[in-house]
Amino acid sequence: MTYMRNEPEDLAVGDYELEERQALRRVAGLSTELEDITEVEYRQLRLERVVLVGVWAGGTALDADNSLQELKLLAETAGSQVLEGLIQRRDRPDTATYIGSGKAIELRDIVAAVGADTVICDGELTPGQLRQLEEIVKVKVIDRTALILDIFAQHAKSREGKAQVELAQLQYLLPRLRGWGGNLSRQVGGRAAGGVGIGGRGPGETKIELDRRRIRERMAKLRRQIKEMSTARQTMRHRRQAREVPAVAIAGYTNAGKSSLLNRLTGAGVLVEDALFATLDPTVRKARTSEGRLFTLADTVGFVRHLPHQLVEAFRSTLEEVADADLILHVVDGSHPDPESQIAAVREVLAEIEGARDIPEIVVVNKADAADPVVLTRLTMKERHSVVVSARTGAGIGELMSVIERELPRLDHEIRLLVPYDRGDLIARAHNEGEVLSQEHTGDGTILHARVFADLYAELDRVAKPVETV
Repeated sequence: MTYMRNEPEDLAVGDYELEERQALRRVAGLSTELEDITEVEYRQLRLERVVLVGVWAGGTALDADNSLQELKLLAETAGSQVLEGLIQRRDRPDTATYIGSGKAIELRDIVAAVGADTVICDGELTPGQLRQLEEIVKVKVIDRTALILDIFAQHAKSREGKAQVELAQLQYLLPRLRGWGGNLSRQVGGRAAGGVGIGGRGPGETKIELDRRRIRERMAKLRRQIKEMSTARQTMRHRRQAREVPAVAIAGYTNAGKSSLLNRLTGAGVLVEDALFATLDPTVRKARTSEGRLFTLADTVGFVRHLPHQLVEAFRSTLEEVADADLILHVVDGSHPDPESQIAAVREVLAEIEGARDIPEIVVVNKADAADPVVLTRLTMKERHSVVVSARTGAGIGELMSVIERELPRLDHEIRLLVPYDRGDLIARAHNEGEVLSQEHTGDGTILHARVFADLYAELDRVAKPVETV
């Protein structure tokens, strides 16, 4: 007897990816941390029971709270359990311990009381701040940058994405390497050795120097690999440009609903999860306007406040999808407590991408079904070139498609030609790349009335005949 497993028939690719991601998850409380904090760089990053710490150096108290709430979501996305969240009011972060020596001692007592094994700071700490804060609180300390890099490392799937994340991690790690204890400290002989004399000279920091050299060699190799892989992406992009297919890039804050919008517009079936940085690898899909005009939609990596510059640099080849687009759909989470700050953070990252500033932008306020109508009104008043949609329910998608159709580059030439039957490929290109107004089959060929780009117009003009002369 043969047994067959029942498989769901309507699962998309993203559903399988989500099922696979949830099949192996981190379990809080099973810590294998070492007591020697100086070995932190050489162990795999494991986030379990954590305490969050932020410095409120500017803005309102609500801004500081929202920033720590976002850090909480990042920590939970990485697989940790958040136990406490603390905000220290200061003019600027302390140069030695980030929050000040007195507050660091208070933090140590809180960490011991709640049983935490990790402290996450809401900012990028210098190597000195990391080391001194760890010496005081006696548990592992990481910063916001390391946390985001860990999430990227978990979610990267493609070969290019993994290489980009590894490069960013090594760039972050290189200045933060330090020796394992005093046995690798620099030693000298003679008088400087305190009378130890011959035999008192040790190897010095040879281990850390070897590690640095290996990291630099690995970074150089990764850069070469990313450059080679980006060549294939550029070839595909140039092919689309040669065929004059307009490109639309979906950009926006992480978890704003970019992948959901791509699925709604194209039926791509990419992974959708209520988590930060759920999808990293860009997805390009075809779509058509109501008039049948072809264009491409590219879903890009999500942005976040204080996105590590290492990631912007490593993902530069991926972010070129935005720079080479004809139109940007800037997706905003309308249900977020502070959507304006999300818009500002995304535009700050876009400003770092060469050429992105000059591309037309449509602000797509998503999650209208869960947003406050007052917030939606405020956003549409501030962002005149905006559309309110719900990728989940489909509300406003028709209006968005109309706006996209209006903003796409206009077709240069309107033609009415008799195309021979043996050049049906040109008819197909007119349907794919242009806007066919009408076509009529005659004994001599196909009478094509369409709007097309200059490239296709030149080919049609060479092989077809004007209808008036037939």
